[in-house]
Amino acid sequence: MEEDADQFPKKELLDNVPIVEDERDELEAPEFQVEFLPPAAEKGADSGGRRPGNADADPSGKKTAAPARFQACGLRRTLGRLETLQEEKELLVQKTRGELRACRQRIELIAKQQASVAAEVAAGREANNTASVGRLQAVSRRLCTELDDERALQSQLRAALLKSESAMWHIAIQKGQLEDVQASAQEEEAAARKGLRAHTSEQLHREEEALKKAERNRLLTVRKAMHLQKEHGLRHQKLVEDAKKNHKIAVKFLKASLGRIREQEREKEMGSQEHMKRRMDAVLALKNSISANRETLRKFQAWGQARAELAERKARAQKEMILAQGGDAFRHLFHQRQRQELEAQNRAFEEQQRLRKQEIVGRILREEAAGETRRKRRSSPTKAAGRLTLRDETWGCVSDVCEDRGTGALPRCLPQDSEAVSPPRASQLLEAISYESVQGDSGNITWEHDTLAEPEIPGLWKEDYKPNQVPKEEVDRKTVGGTKMDRDILARTTEQLRGRVTHRQVASGHEFKGRPFNSKPKLIHFKDFDVGKVYKKKITLINATYTINHCKLVGVEEHLRDFVHVDFDPPGPMSAGMSCEVLVTFKPMINKDLEGSVSFLAQTGGFSVPLKCSTKKCMLSLDKELIDFGSYVVGETASRIVTLTNIGGLGTKFKFLRASESCEMDVSQSVAKTSSLFTYEDKGIYDKITTSFSEQKIEGKESPPIDMTSQKESGKLDGKKQEEGRPAESEGVTMSTVMTVPPNEEQTEISLGEVAEGEIGPFGSIKVPVIFTPIIPGAVYTKFKVVFKNQQCPTLYFRVTGVAIDVPVWVPKPSVDLKICMYDRLYQDSILVHTRSKAALRLKFEVCKELRGHMELLPETGYIQAQSSYTVQLKFLPRHSLPEDAGKYFDKESRVLEAPMTIRVADQIKPVGFTVHAVVTTSDLELSPSAVDFGHCTVYEAVRTQVSLCNLSLLPQGFGFVGLPKFVDVQPSDGFGTILPLETLQLDVIFQPTKAKEYNFELVCKSEINRCFKLSCRAVGVRPPLGLSHYQVKFAATSLYHTSVATLYVINSHVSMSSLTHSAPRVGSEDVSPVGPTTFEFLPPPDSPITISPLVGTVLPGKRCLVQVAFRPVLPTKLILQEALQTLTKEAEVKSPCKDTVTQRKDLRRQSSTLRLQGQDHPPRASTTQAAKLQKLDLKPSSDEYQAAQATLARSFQGRFDKFVVPCVVASGDTEDRKGTEPLSFSPHNTLYLELWCPAVAPSLVVTSDKGKTIFNFGDIAVGHRGIKKVSIQNISPEDLTVEFSVLNPSGPFILLTPIGKLPAGETQVLTLSFSPRESILARETLDIITKRDTLSLTLVGTGVASTITCSIEGDVLDMGYVIAGESVSSSFKLRNSSALPIRFSMQLDSLCSSRRGKSQQRLPQFLAFPAQRTEVVGTQNHSGQSVFSVIPVEGVIDPGKTQDFTVTFSPDHESRYFSDRLQVVLFGKKLSHQILLKGAAREHMMFVEGGDPLDVPVESLTVIPTCDPEHREEAEELKPILVTLDYVQLDTDVPAPPATRELQVGCIRTTQLSPKKTVEFSLDGAASLQHKGFTVEPSRGFVERGQTKTIGISWLPPADFDLDHPLVVSALLQLKGDVKETYKVFFVAQVVSGP
Repeated sequence: MEEDADQFPKKELLDNVPIVEDERDELEAPEFQVEFLPPAAEKGADSGGRRPGNADADPSGKKTAAPARFQACGLRRTLGRLETLQEEKELLVQKTRGELRACRQRIELIAKQQASVAAEVAAGREANNTASVGRLQAVSRRLCTELDDERALQSQLRAALLKSESAMWHIAIQKGQLEDVQASAQEEEAAARKGLRAHTSEQLHREEEALKKAERNRLLTVRKAMHLQKEHGLRHQKLVEDAKKNHKIAVKFLKASLGRIREQEREKEMGSQEHMKRRMDAVLALKNSISANRETLRKFQAWGQARAELAERKARAQKEMILAQGGDAFRHLFHQRQRQELEAQNRAFEEQQRLRKQEIVGRILREEAAGETRRKRRSSPTKAAGRLTLRDETWGCVSDVCEDRGTGALPRCLPQDSEAVSPPRASQLLEAISYESVQGDSGNITWEHDTLAEPEIPGLWKEDYKPNQVPKEEVDRKTVGGTKMDRDILARTTEQLRGRVTHRQVASGHEFKGRPFNSKPKLIHFKDFDVGKVYKKKITLINATYTINHCKLVGVEEHLRDFVHVDFDPPGPMSAGMSCEVLVTFKPMINKDLEGSVSFLAQTGGFSVPLKCSTKKCMLSLDKELIDFGSYVVGETASRIVTLTNIGGLGTKFKFLRASESCEMDVSQSVAKTSSLFTYEDKGIYDKITTSFSEQKIEGKESPPIDMTSQKESGKLDGKKQEEGRPAESEGVTMSTVMTVPPNEEQTEISLGEVAEGEIGPFGSIKVPVIFTPIIPGAVYTKFKVVFKNQQCPTLYFRVTGVAIDVPVWVPKPSVDLKICMYDRLYQDSILVHTRSKAALRLKFEVCKELRGHMELLPETGYIQAQSSYTVQLKFLPRHSLPEDAGKYFDKESRVLEAPMTIRVADQIKPVGFTVHAVVTTSDLELSPSAVDFGHCTVYEAVRTQVSLCNLSLLPQGFGFVGLPKFVDVQPSDGFGTILPLETLQLDVIFQPTKAKEYNFELVCKSEINRCFKLSCRAVGVRPPLGLSHYQVKFAATSLYHTSVATLYVINSHVSMSSLTHSAPRVGSEDVSPVGPTTFEFLPPPDSPITISPLVGTVLPGKRCLVQVAFRPVLPTKLILQEALQTLTKEAEVKSPCKDTVTQRKDLRRQSSTLRLQGQDHPPRASTTQAAKLQKLDLKPSSDEYQAAQATLARSFQGRFDKFVVPCVVASGDTEDRKGTEPLSFSPHNTLYLELWCPAVAPSLVVTSDKGKTIFNFGDIAVGHRGIKKVSIQNISPEDLTVEFSVLNPSGPFILLTPIGKLPAGETQVLTLSFSPRESILARETLDIITKRDTLSLTLVGTGVASTITCSIEGDVLDMGYVIAGESVSSSFKLRNSSALPIRFSMQLDSLCSSRRGKSQQRLPQFLAFPAQRTEVVGTQNHSGQSVFSVIPVEGVIDPGKTQDFTVTFSPDHESRYFSDRLQVVLFGKKLSHQILLKGAAREHMMFVEGGDPLDVPVESLTVIPTCDPEHREEAEELKPILVTLDYVQLDTDVPAPPATRELQVGCIRTTQLSPKKTVEFSLDGAASLQHKGFTVEPSRGFVERGQTKTIGISWLPPADFDLDHPLVVSALLQLKGDVKETYKVFFVAQVVSGP
């Protein structure tokens, strides 16, 4: 065993143990190996799971506790895995042994069969039965092959069994090494649980304290919550009372408010009713007005038509009169029209002059009225109280000047009391044009931003100069240069300006009158501004007076101050012609137009510069309002362009529509965009405007349909009135247009192009095409409008007119349909042409050049008389090149031809066209395949081949095969019939040769138009050398799973090579087959219910061979699986009903019923889901579901008819003449065919019990017991049946208890069967129930099972180790039920068994008997009378394949090394299964020593050992002897022998008692003397932890002076120090012995 252990690599155990999921795979693999523990693990296992440590380790062991626990846990897990591995390996060994036994039995059986076959072969050869001998030889070869396979399998099984047993041994060794580890691990776990309980109690105490504290806090919180709730209730009550009071007041005011609201609603209702009444009256009035206007319009139209007719009659009469007089009527009419036009121009000029006169008169009157108003205002001056001041006189002077000159304007800063002075008028402002525009970002440009302009006076625009203030230096400023008069004028002017007084300016006797400063530009205009941006403009003010003048900024108007800022630094006195600059900054905040002025004050008076800010606007216009297409022939197309131009800076969306159509443009987005750009004050106003607009829109939506209709009608009437009011260019044309096309109808002749709507950008233009396509002859008039999304843009209108003229020549039938035409056949038709012209016209008929080779019009040219018709002949002869020639006119897929034909008329631009339609098809019939090869066909059979006849034409055609030879037939209808368009017919061509030769012939198929289509055929006639007595076998109706047999002969009639006596067998024109033995072989189809015996045979010339054909019908496996699936589905529905499963059940029933009706000729077509379920449903034929489904289908079987054709191949020669395994050369051409008709019917006897299953499994029956089964059989045939039974094996376990003799029709009888196994074996027999109609076979199966269990204890010895007396230790083991039956067990101890105790009392005591004669296993027992060993559970039941855990407890009450007992496992109360020896030792103290030779007997003395007092214990302590014998084996060879070795075990018992010493120290005295004698002791001293052991190794080599005749005896003292001190005297006895 040790040698086997050394063969495995020593790795870490925990790494090499596989996981549970992979254990089975590794055990079954042939290369499976079990590895031993590494040395460290083995050492730990031998020492009882002792934790590693050294002398310097911490005594408490806290640092090593966790690794030790992990190691113990890993070792326990390893032990469990090893047990699992051992159990699985035992099962594998048992299974392998069973297979090996079965293999041996099969080998014996095959050997017996070989012997019997050899005897039969010998008998056949003696009887000269060649067929039987050949068959038996094949059987013998098959048996030899099977024997070789079985022997190879036997060797494999033996090798696998040996390997498995070796693995089991290794696993057992490892388990023995790990048992002590498990015991120590359990002790550590108990200590850990004790510490955990202490920790748990302490934690529980702390949690109780915390719980009490939490309870106190909760009570305090509850009291606070109750106090707060009480206060909250009081506040809530007060709030409720206040709320009730307020509710009463609110109800009072609410009633008053509701009353006012109801009153207002009544007033609104009355107002709406009145409004509705007014609208209804207005609608009625409008309706009457519309009727009257229509009537008036009708009268005007009639009057216009009458005037036109009158004018036409007058013109016609005048023309006739002029022609009668011989004058030029055209010239006269031309002069008359010119004269009328001149008169119309004169009238228009006079009207224009009259309107201009009226306008001038009106303007004069307005000016006179304005002058009168001014005079009245001057005649009533303001009366001043008292004396006028100087200031009043000054303002009066200024007023006179302004009124007299009309050029002055007072600034807004003048006093309010000067009412006589009128503000400046707009007519007095000069027109200005801006010459510079500055635009910037509002965030980067400020009001005080510097410009590049420079002042005329240096330093005037410095930072320290403050605008609008006069510097102090100006007070005493003196003029530079100039005359004395100029200086006086300057001083006087300065003084007047300081006093805010203006005066007249007189220079050189001339008084200045007019505007003191001219601005350049005259108008400050900010065009196309965007809200939020900053714009700047500079204007130049030029002194237009005669002398020096001053200028001061007054400001801008009130409504512009938030947007306009003026930067102006007064330049001081300015000479005449001097200029200064003013910077005007505009920051728009609202998006609307602004107008105003910037006011200045000069020395001579005030003036202002007009300011205008205009937003971006759309300024749209059309380039024309009337588009006149003129006259066009119907069918032509003309186009004109109308241009939409935008000269504004704002784009918008546009849409061209007819005037009668309506389009609402969405303006909500523009309103939303502009609303965010207003200032705070203007935004409120705009919101009000928007709200009112939306209210009006809502009211407009709620208006009734009558209002909308009235609005539309009114709009139409307004349009009509506007059209009537416009001057018409030609009154006659206008009236004719109105009469031809009513304005309410939409004109389809005039339409717009693709660009009918879109978006036009600023300063852009869009060109829209207008298309005129005349359809109906006559004048056409349409009015269009252009609507815009911007509501400020007015709708633009334009008119379109045109005249359509009809063509004179037309074809009444523009489409000529020739229906379906065939290639190369002529088709004709007549084309009729009409004319409405009053003159004869020349016609030219043209065919498109692509079709001129297939179609023509005759004649090509002709003349059609006035108002008559003309006929042209159309000829169509399609060629096969038509698809390539026609091109686009021919569709190759649909085969439709659309040929355009053209008729060209002289002096007419547009030709007249018509189309010729035809479907062109072929007349071909296609035979597929074009050539037929029947192959080799014997004269005993006929070969059928299918040929497809396809009609490629779109017309039906008649066909027929003519001139057929005698050996060929065409079906159906003998090869004649009619084939429909594009139809494919399958025709059967049957060939039956009459002679053995080669055939080459053609079959001719003719169509009804006499076209021939040929089919080439070839075949080879064969006459085989063998023949069958019957080529067709018809079986009688056979029941399911029963057999019918038919007999026929294979005949060899070829006895001579001469072809004169008989037809010689040959293949075609080849040589005649040789005369001799001929072999045949039948090849039945796979999975068919046909069995042929023999399949292979040899027939001699002139002989015949008997062949039996058996027919055994069975049900298809797929059908049985479907029935089983249906049954399982029903059971699932019963357990969990669901709607989906109900649907599936219906589908399954429908499918199963379809399958039953179809049978084998029509295989079932199951859905994909059912096919997937059948694949998942893997049922074996021996399963219960399979047999139940098979019985159900057999009862409902309705019958089936199958037809099989079995080929029989033929070869020349005998099967016995083959060399080795050389096969015969079978000729495929000499094959014979046997046709079998196989009808199947339902059986007469069926099993009705156990779902109709015919296999009865008694299951597992214990050996010596008996099982009973009852079987119900029913006669479903219409007649009574006599029943007989086959004989069962008399020595077998099966017995038929209740046989029957007769079974009436429709009745059911019960058979009772029993199974009584006498040994552990699988039994199987067949019971046949025989009737005259068929036989019902019942299969009986049963298993005899022997009750066996396995124990996890190796060697049946359980050693509990050392225990402190008074304490206990437990160990566990397992019993596994390896059988298939539940086993009842009971556990019995020999020490508690009275029968065994009585027997032991009759024997001698153990210490009086020799050691070889001691057989008693019950050792030392407790003094208290209680059993030292106990086991739980004592009894119970182990289920099949399950494992039961048992716990053995060792509880000694005194010190002894010889505690023992025997545990017996009894099954079923009588069978002894296992005997387990229980051993243990007890000590009073915690240390012990093991090893050495035994010096005492394993039986205690009956005397009581006296105990010493602790005080005198050391004095009374005596030395305990230990004998260690070492035998040195001396070998005969020169190789030195190994030293003799022994071991002593020093251990420390784990205990739960408190002890000051947790370790045991040991020391061996006299190590030096021992070493001198040849002894080596390692270690000589050390310590042992609790629950661990330490090994003291002792080895001895004989010294040089050793005497071989005298053994060496040496002693030493071994001291142990634990809770007490013990001393052992160790005697070392060494001797030399000779080797083997």
